[in-house]
Amino acid sequence: MANRAQQAAKPELPAARSGILNQPRAVWAVFFAGIIAFMGIGLVDPILPAISEKLNATPSQVSLLFTSYNAVMAVAMLITGTITSRLGMKRTLLLGVVIIAIFSALGGFSNGIWELVGYRGGWGLGNALFVATALTAIVSLSRSGVAKAIILYEAAIGLGISVGPILGGELGSISWRGPFLGVAALMVLAFIALAVLMPKSEAPKTPAYAKKKLSASLLDPFKAMRHRSLVVFGLTACFYNFGFFTLMAYAPFVMGLDIHGIGYVFLGWGVLLAFTSVFMAPKLQRAFGTVKSMAVMLALFGLTLLAMGIWTDIHWVVIACVVFAGALLGNNNTLITTGVMNAAPVERSTASAAYSFLRFLGGAIAPYFAGKLAEWFNPHVPFIVGATFVLVSVLYMLANHKHVKHVDEVEAAH
Repeated sequence: MANRAQQAAKPELPAARSGILNQPRAVWAVFFAGIIAFMGIGLVDPILPAISEKLNATPSQVSLLFTSYNAVMAVAMLITGTITSRLGMKRTLLLGVVIIAIFSALGGFSNGIWELVGYRGGWGLGNALFVATALTAIVSLSRSGVAKAIILYEAAIGLGISVGPILGGELGSISWRGPFLGVAALMVLAFIALAVLMPKSEAPKTPAYAKKKLSASLLDPFKAMRHRSLVVFGLTACFYNFGFFTLMAYAPFVMGLDIHGIGYVFLGWGVLLAFTSVFMAPKLQRAFGTVKSMAVMLALFGLTLLAMGIWTDIHWVVIACVVFAGALLGNNNTLITTGVMNAAPVERSTASAAYSFLRFLGGAIAPYFAGKLAEWFNPHVPFIVGATFVLVSVLYMLANHKHVKHVDEVEAAH
């Protein structure tokens, strides 16, 4: 264990001198596929009110599209290491893309809200396989070191999220089914890019080896949670995701905009998210450190949600807060992902699986909870509760600062 820790802290000077754009074709294939995969989040956002109207569903029922997606993803994250060890990175990525394509297409042909919620769960399974493996693939195959590889990964997320709402708004103006079918079509392009540009996967050749890897991989994420640093980052993200998915799943219902309008708002949100994740987060990290920068970004995000809760009836305030939140979330996503990759002396894929399991639990509960709070009380309450959870995440991380402060030392060594 000590050797692993020393290895994690060892500087990677040759890699660090490589530019972020100097990458092998395989990294760019995953980057391109990642953009398309993350379009799926933004594509759906503008059509939430339309789905509610067309399928006679309440906002809380529509929010289950996020709940089923995140709940399945959280659990599936625990087995991504097992599947990758048996299939290899390339086959796992291709399998994830195929599953996303199938279930998004089925969602486009569904005729009821519960049917659609079920298909979104299947979509979450595919996304879990793709997301966990894509991060590992980019970090492992990159020539530019861990920090720059993570920036590249976050750039793919930001670009996908920023382009998705416009495409979703345009397709959604034709029919609410359009974005679901659009994702399926885009996944075909992602499949072709990965199949052509990624090197062949090396899967285990003997049943005995496969069996050994299976038992080890199933337990690895739980063993990784023995490291307090991973649990701190995971629970911080769990609490923070209450606010994140309250904004994603509930804000479209109180903006007072049509499908096109919602699409443009989330375009602005995504553009700021992409820009800050690539250009601003690394500067904050170097100037103030990972943990301090995260604390400030999360505190500002909590206050932004609080403002949305106070002035929910003023549409322009909600819209401005959503767009501004993109800058805060872009910074935080890059900071916390970098922190997790340097948090514990375990394999990066294992760290990602353990962290993502905890993170998406918050994303599973928050959307439905937000819709029900609005039904039980009033439209202000979901944002206020979301803000409370985000501020709790700040307090929790600061209270456990001694367990995560070492990530800045590891990053400085790199």
